[in-house]
Amino acid sequence: MAAEKLRDLSQPIDVPLLDATVAAFYGTGSKEERASADQVLRDLQNNPNMWLQVVHILSNTQNLNTKFFALQVLEGVIKYRWNALPVEQRDGMKNYISEVIVKLSSDEQSFRQERLYVSKLNIILVQILKHEWPGRWRSFIPDLIAAAKTSETICENCMAILKLLSEEVFDFSRGEMTQQKIKELKQSLNSEFQLIHELCLYVLSASQRAELIRATLATLHAFLSWIPLGYIFESPLLETLLKFFPIVAYRNLTLQCLTEVASLSFGNFYDIQYINTYKIFMSQLEAILPLSTNIPGAYANGVSEEQAFIQNLALFFTSFFKGHSPVLESAQESIHLLLMGLEYLISISYVDDIEVFKVCLDYWNSSVLELFEANHNLDNPAATANMMGLQMPMLPGMADGLGSQLMKRRQLYSGTISKLRLLMISRMAKPEEVLIVEDENGNIVRETMKDNDVLVQYKIMRETLIYLSHLDHDDTEKQMLRKLSKQLTGEDWSWNNLNTLCWAIGSISGSMLEEQENRFLVMVIRDLLNLCEITKGKDNKAVIASNIMYVVGQYPRFLRAHWKFLKTVVNKLFEFMHETHPGVQDMACDTFLKIVQKCKRKFVIVQVGESEAFVSELLTSLPTIILDLEPHQIHTFYEAVGQMIHAEPDPQKREDYLQRLMDLPNQKWAEIIEQARQSADILKDTDIIKAVLNILQINTSVASSLGTFFNTQITAIFINMLNVYKMYSEIISTSIAQGGPFASRTSLVKLLRSVKRETLKLIETFLDKAEDEPQIGKQFVPPMMDSVLGDYTRNVPDARESEVLSLFATIINKYRGAMIDDVPRIFVAVFECTLEMITKNFEDYPEHRLKFFSLLRAIATHCFPALIRLSSESPQQLKIIMDSIIWAFRHTERNIAETGLNLLLEMLKNFQVSEFCFQFFRTYFLTIEQEIFAVLTDTFHKPGFKLHVLVLQNLFCLAGRCRGR
Repeated sequence: MAAEKLRDLSQPIDVPLLDATVAAFYGTGSKEERASADQVLRDLQNNPNMWLQVVHILSNTQNLNTKFFALQVLEGVIKYRWNALPVEQRDGMKNYISEVIVKLSSDEQSFRQERLYVSKLNIILVQILKHEWPGRWRSFIPDLIAAAKTSETICENCMAILKLLSEEVFDFSRGEMTQQKIKELKQSLNSEFQLIHELCLYVLSASQRAELIRATLATLHAFLSWIPLGYIFESPLLETLLKFFPIVAYRNLTLQCLTEVASLSFGNFYDIQYINTYKIFMSQLEAILPLSTNIPGAYANGVSEEQAFIQNLALFFTSFFKGHSPVLESAQESIHLLLMGLEYLISISYVDDIEVFKVCLDYWNSSVLELFEANHNLDNPAATANMMGLQMPMLPGMADGLGSQLMKRRQLYSGTISKLRLLMISRMAKPEEVLIVEDENGNIVRETMKDNDVLVQYKIMRETLIYLSHLDHDDTEKQMLRKLSKQLTGEDWSWNNLNTLCWAIGSISGSMLEEQENRFLVMVIRDLLNLCEITKGKDNKAVIASNIMYVVGQYPRFLRAHWKFLKTVVNKLFEFMHETHPGVQDMACDTFLKIVQKCKRKFVIVQVGESEAFVSELLTSLPTIILDLEPHQIHTFYEAVGQMIHAEPDPQKREDYLQRLMDLPNQKWAEIIEQARQSADILKDTDIIKAVLNILQINTSVASSLGTFFNTQITAIFINMLNVYKMYSEIISTSIAQGGPFASRTSLVKLLRSVKRETLKLIETFLDKAEDEPQIGKQFVPPMMDSVLGDYTRNVPDARESEVLSLFATIINKYRGAMIDDVPRIFVAVFECTLEMITKNFEDYPEHRLKFFSLLRAIATHCFPALIRLSSESPQQLKIIMDSIIWAFRHTERNIAETGLNLLLEMLKNFQVSEFCFQFFRTYFLTIEQEIFAVLTDTFHKPGFKLHVLVLQNLFCLAGRCRGR
């Protein structure tokens, strides 16, 4: 009864009853009570007349949640229906909101008590402004400024409104308003800024009220990026800001304002003001935070305001130096202040906070790149002149002058650059290749998940350190060797110090001259091996081993030039493959693969003083080398040896090496197949299934390395492999048919499916890596038609492997037109049965969805005549295809929607040049147009905008051509 009373909006709403309903929704009552209250509130929110009750509700409730509910209703109306309302209703609402804001903010006590409510009202007012101002509310800014002068609390709230307005127009307007509306609002704010500027300066010069000053500084910060420059540089604004900087209560806000000014960039008109501002700022900073301060320590022990100050200081220095360091360089009296600022920034860069470090790193990277390019271009005077902005022909003597100027600049920064090298070496991020990490308990473990942020940071730091190395190879080498010697003496020993040092050493590979690099690397490896010998403890040795492997893997040029060293390194990796400490074996195998990829030719050549190629020697001792490795590590090892064999130019030797490499898995495979001939039940044994899976994974690893050269091996096992696939598929299908969806989660079915997937992956890997020879496709595709495609059709949906779809997409992409005759059979086998699985909703079978449309796109791109043939024989088939494409681009999953749109584009282009062009577009033009407009205007499909427009472009161009005819 109460709910029905609330829903009846023909009379003023019962506010106490609404309060009780809102309280029930936010309360701790039963789940049923909250659900009931939620439904009532939703119904009210969806009622188009509910907004007319907002004033009544706000005037008669003291419940903050009820007020917020009413304002939420009003916000929806303002956003979607405001311009459709009668003028008197719009004026009434904006006047009411303005009056409530003024009333609440004119009194100190109510302003503080109702702070959240006032903040929400401010947001509502700004939403109204986006529709009304300036066209229908031209007096808004003058009215606001006039109100601000009546009371300090009103003034404080007016600052908050102005800040919100600036953010809405300049920061958050994209996608919310038209470009014309944004332009109009920006022009209005600019034209009326003088009033705001005068108010801000008046407050900062006359007010003693801390809250008001803080609000004014926050508002200025929002405005400084866009206001006319005269208001900054031709007024007392900068001078006023600098007066507030030493005051603790305003320091961070003032620094944010100064940072905004520092980030402005436009010619050299205001250079004098920038130099003067920087001088005053630095003298104040020295008093606040002397250069001798241990800034990382102060940050670690500081309260949040102090930490925010150091963060803001990093932003100020990086913004100022990016735009204005040349100005400081040009004036002799400011050079020492520039270098002092860089000293501060170096110190801040050691702060143990990743966000602070990212800010500093971004600046160091760009500034070092600029110095490197200037140095690099000394041999090319014209390029140097252009880089320095001297757009003029080079005159005699100018090159020498520029060279001298650049050398002076490099000398000016030499001290800072040297300290920066030490910073980069000390803080180097972890590369992707390193798998051994320290956990939160201080134990050395294998890394389980990659941190993408760290990898991005490593790439930037690596790039920066390479530039630094090019600028002075000797200093880079000295700093690294000095830190390494401290590891040996124990003076600076720690896991972190050794790690960052070795990651830095690995990162500069190729930046030195070869002779210097060779000498440097020999010393580094020698010291690391000595460190491994003298250091006790398994964890310590694991860390050192990890670093040795990383460093040697980064210097393939050195390894290729020094066979004995390369052989020693590889044999050392074989030793590490027997070390069972977590991560060491993984890294040994990964490093072995990486080295082989870069040096594979060296392993198939008979080196001086040796009787056989290294690969032959390795294959002889292979069982011993892999004895202690886990299956996934063996797969990596086999992939590496496959890379070696691929480098062998002699076909006979290559076949011999391949046979020897596959000897162990082939023996096991033959044994299993022989046992299966005696009794097929042996293939159901869990250990046998695991063995089959492992054999297939080894084959896949080698196939990925050898490509076409793997043909003899896969041919030998192919038919038996398909038979095993078919048998396992029948067991899976029967289990799921009898046990339902739960059966697919049992360990046996999961294991059997892994074998099926690996079989498909092996075939796909081989065909993908093999050279584009049609006879290979003709050899392997026909036997799969029943064993794989027929099996897919016959299986229950939960037993169908999505890899079947990706396999045949790969085959069609690879062999293209040669597959036209096979497309009808592929289509019949997978199309309708897959559509039944994926069109029931947008969630089930996600892998099948994406791979199905990838297959369809491959067919449309490379075998379009087959689709034409299908559609001519059965128009219903084409309708099913088009319906499935439309269904795909309606999908909210971005990958599937984009695949569907790309597929549609392929279809449109192909039909435009086919004989069925007019027939196709007569049938589907309007449907496609309507469906594209439907997703184009749906916010869930924003990412596909460019593809939507391309589809429409195709349709409209076609319509234009047809009209022209």
